[in-house]
Amino acid sequence: MLEESERSGLLALARRSIASGLGRDAPARLPEAAWTPPLLELRASFTTLKLDGRLRGCCGAIEPRRTLVADVWHNAWASAFVDPRFRPLRAGELAALEIGISVLTPLEPIAADTEAELMACLRPGIDGLVLGCGAARATFLPAVWQQLPQPGDFIAQLKLKAGLAGLPFSAGMRAFRYRTESFQSARGVELAA
Repeated sequence: MLEESERSGLLALARRSIASGLGRDAPARLPEAAWTPPLLELRASFTTLKLDGRLRGCCGAIEPRRTLVADVWHNAWASAFVDPRFRPLRAGELAALEIGISVLTPLEPIAADTEAELMACLRPGIDGLVLGCGAARATFLPAVWQQLPQPGDFIAQLKLKAGLAGLPFSAGMRAFRYRTESFQSARGVELAA
């Protein structure tokens, strides 16, 4: 678990990444600072942006590739400017932007041979889920359980997202679970870094 000061620092860092990324085609360089050891660990994270309570962007990684501070810095910029579902964020939207960060635990394989076994293994509201088959792969963060509270619906929509709709869960399909430590800033709130 991160300390409250580390959480608020990551939220401020995400907002700074977005503000410094306006009009750029790549994230600015991560600012140098005296980061605490937990923020320098290799961790996977997602940054979720909302405007007026509605999704405005969400990008991240399900497996660790960079330090947590670098991952949040990059994902905040990507969520604001390159999420293919949304147009790039405009400067006038920054003040009203709500930022959420989800730090993932390592992926845990789920031993299931059928979709019924997979549903029985899931903990609604707790587990994030990754489904994959070959090169196709997608995830839903645990927060998605709020919109899809039934395991069957959760799995069906995730299969659709992964391009696996209509395929039965089989030995060729793999499933992984993870949990998240999630926190968010209120609309437009700047927190001390």
